[in-house]
Amino acid sequence: MTEFWIKAGQLLLSLSILVTLHELGHFIPARLFGTRVKKFYLFFDFLFPLPNVMNFSLFKIKRGETEYGIGWFPMGGYVQIDGMVDESMDTEALKQEPKPWEFRSKPAWQRLIIMVGGVVVNLILGFLIYSMVLFSWGEEKLPIANMSYGVTVDSSMAVYGFQNGDKILEVGDAKYFSQIGMEIMVNETRNIKIERDGAVQEIMLPEEANLELVDKGTKRLFAIRFPFAVDTVMPDGNALKAGLLRDDVIVSVSGSPTPDAATGIMAIRSHKGKTIDLVVVRNGAEMKLNAEVSEEGQIGFRVKPMQEFLETETYTYGFFESIPAGFKKTGEKLGGYISSMKLVFTKEGASQIGGFGAIGGMFSPTWDWHSFWSMTAFLSLILAFMNILPIPALDGGHVIFLLYEIVTGRKPGDKFMEYTQTVGMVLLLALLVFANGNDIIRLFK
Repeated sequence: MTEFWIKAGQLLLSLSILVTLHELGHFIPARLFGTRVKKFYLFFDFLFPLPNVMNFSLFKIKRGETEYGIGWFPMGGYVQIDGMVDESMDTEALKQEPKPWEFRSKPAWQRLIIMVGGVVVNLILGFLIYSMVLFSWGEEKLPIANMSYGVTVDSSMAVYGFQNGDKILEVGDAKYFSQIGMEIMVNETRNIKIERDGAVQEIMLPEEANLELVDKGTKRLFAIRFPFAVDTVMPDGNALKAGLLRDDVIVSVSGSPTPDAATGIMAIRSHKGKTIDLVVVRNGAEMKLNAEVSEEGQIGFRVKPMQEFLETETYTYGFFESIPAGFKKTGEKLGGYISSMKLVFTKEGASQIGGFGAIGGMFSPTWDWHSFWSMTAFLSLILAFMNILPIPALDGGHVIFLLYEIVTGRKPGDKFMEYTQTVGMVLLLALLVFANGNDIIRLFK
């Protein structure tokens, strides 16, 4: 339960930052062009996308012509601009003659800048966060060539012939462990070279491997393999009571071998609330210990990090060096996400679309600022891409109609915009129900 609230807290904070700045991207140019803004809301003060259902806010205050508030429905947010059909579906003003301060009275180029403002802010924000993450923490990568203990194989990859302990030698153009998944799932590399028991082999994946893996809901193809060794024993924890010491290597949990840390952690978690038998190697000799596992699946010690056993490449960046590095990382992340979208338009991919639960699950189970800001940067890029899609009710839908107006010189009618907004809201409602429905279904699988 603690893990749930930590992830939920990170999700809420991340969305608050992203949504507020996205809406500022619309608000600031609107005000610069003399357009009145009725509302500026973080989260919706109605049951999105149903503008007349459960209308109330957690906080609101009026300054000048604008009401600033925090809504109760944490899916996004909005700015309600005079003379524009938006999420609020307030069409009363459209029944009257256009006023000089209304959105519809402004030149098309100004309206275009107002509409793309949110997407531009999210792109810039993603770039800035990545740059500052690289400046603050640097970047650490594990070369495939340095994975001397091999990999732990997910069951979905085992069916293709992979085994625990296999050393991956070549996967397309991947140089680092973090690139393997992209090579297989997006770039569709099918020929993988491995080393097993000192012999080099090649495993050929089926052409539809990426779709099969998506259909199974596979989150991780391989895990980095390194010894299950004790780093720090927590004071007053069950590990201390059991006699576990720093540098102990746990080789068995209740009769199940633990040749690597990932396997060992999962073995302990599978015995929540029970007493387990541990076989550890201490100073070259095996010994047996008994430990109680908490309801959270822990016994009270930290595992020695991968870096104790495997040689990684660490890159540090000065302030000015972090800017081009952040730009490059932004391009890689956004490009990879866009490339992976092709999987969404398949039966298998559609079944894995997720809502709040899936997004929250992407955050770290512990509050780690490095992980938090990296995920926030990635979500900012996703928000930019999704909002620019040419779907009515999204920024991209408005942009398409504005580009049509600029090219042809003909402005779509207010009624037409009202109808398209309604269609867009229905589509978003269907997607919202579908995505969060998938999350619920996965809970019971």
